[in-house]
Amino acid sequence: MDVTGTSKSCNEIDAQALAVAVFKDEKPTSGLLQHLDTATGGMIADAIDSEEFNGKQGDTAYFHVSSEELKARRILLIGCGDRDSYKAAQISQMGGTATRFLRGKSVKTIAIVPRSEMDAERVAQTAAAGAVMGLFEIDKYRTKEKEKREIKSTTIVIEGADKKAVQRGADRGRIIGESTNFTRDLANEPGAWMTPTIMADRAKQVAKQFGLSCDILDQKQMEKLGMGSLLSVARGSDEPPKLIVLKYEPSKFRKSKGDLLALVGKGITFDSGGISLKPGENMELMKYDMTGAATVIGTMRAIAQLKPSIPVLGVAPCSENLPSGKATKPGDVLRAMTGKTIEVINTDAEGRLVLADAIAYAKKLGATKIIDMATLTGAVSVALGDVNTAILGTDQELIDGVISAGKEVGEKFWQLPLDEEYTKQIKSDIADIRNIGGKKAGTITAAAFLKEFAEETPWAHLDIAGTAWGDPPTPYRSKGPTGIAVRTLVEFIERSAQAN
Repeated sequence: MDVTGTSKSCNEIDAQALAVAVFKDEKPTSGLLQHLDTATGGMIADAIDSEEFNGKQGDTAYFHVSSEELKARRILLIGCGDRDSYKAAQISQMGGTATRFLRGKSVKTIAIVPRSEMDAERVAQTAAAGAVMGLFEIDKYRTKEKEKREIKSTTIVIEGADKKAVQRGADRGRIIGESTNFTRDLANEPGAWMTPTIMADRAKQVAKQFGLSCDILDQKQMEKLGMGSLLSVARGSDEPPKLIVLKYEPSKFRKSKGDLLALVGKGITFDSGGISLKPGENMELMKYDMTGAATVIGTMRAIAQLKPSIPVLGVAPCSENLPSGKATKPGDVLRAMTGKTIEVINTDAEGRLVLADAIAYAKKLGATKIIDMATLTGAVSVALGDVNTAILGTDQELIDGVISAGKEVGEKFWQLPLDEEYTKQIKSDIADIRNIGGKKAGTITAAAFLKEFAEETPWAHLDIAGTAWGDPPTPYRSKGPTGIAVRTLVEFIERSAQAN
């Protein structure tokens, strides 16, 4: 889909449909809404007066018009709730609702009017990203009842704004939206069609297309590096593990500064639980257990195009976790790349095992700050549901930066504690640490495990298990992978570049 930005007035926009933000209890007594009401012969006022439409979040009203005052022949009103609460999340959702609704009406060209008084470039970026993300579907492998309708072009309209700023925002939003959808597509792939090898191939394609450096470590290389923790997870599968390393480096960056942010993402392309087998119900969803790695690759895809002025490293340890005669068993002791020994209590706590060596390797490659992300614990869904992503870490400035970036783009993060007392729960009788800490504070003790490998490097951990998959669908988003954290990480990286 082509995405453009304009500062023209709505009556000049050559599109089949206008999608317009409307606020709770707003009346068409002035400005754009009054103009559109006149064009519809008073139908908008009638819909509002009859309470058929009142501007609440998610409300929609659709009109066919024939007026010389408008080139568009359809108008979609999208309720955005209270004006005072109209921020990034609502603007993004408004954009997604517009594209999903109008595609369902077989509209080919649309104009989205977000009607926000915030910075025009930022509004255009947010609306464009939401519009692109709204078009993602999980029906890739259907042969019938597949969504084949397409929107060819979307224009983001911010009347009277700087035209170049609006276009910059629209361009950036398209890149971020497409990269988020790329992450969602990876996460939606069946495990048989998204093995570690295939995932590595997809990363290579991204690197080649957008100018990233790419290195793929195979099993022998990992063995040479002493990555016994990561390799223990792969032992039960016939599919070989891969460690994906992507790097973005701006041409003008001064290497003497020595700053290097690493993004590390869990890439378990299918998780049966291993010997500690999961229940069969809903196990098919464990194809999405590589969403952390997909988020890393999608974020690197975006920043390669946006070109911030700082380097970024992306590390994605990929493996299957399956039971077999070769699989790691509960009670086994592993030796990680750092030399630390790990007692395996539960083989279904495998994500932290692959991340441990990946974090250590990121440090070996020179990372001075690390953000890892993973569908790591079921406990996080109990604690925070599907609303907030858990964030923990050792560097408060880094944690605060991620939370702030999330607020800017409309993604929510909630910090959980990581006191030293939690580390006592992962103390092993026969090794340095064990891979689970019991029933209490499962999300926190998982982070405490990872902390052992981040050591003194500033580090933050995102547990996305509760927010990486959305069900049921919403007016602005399909059921399935959400692409959580891609927008936040891009925002964080760009802020870091500006502060550098």
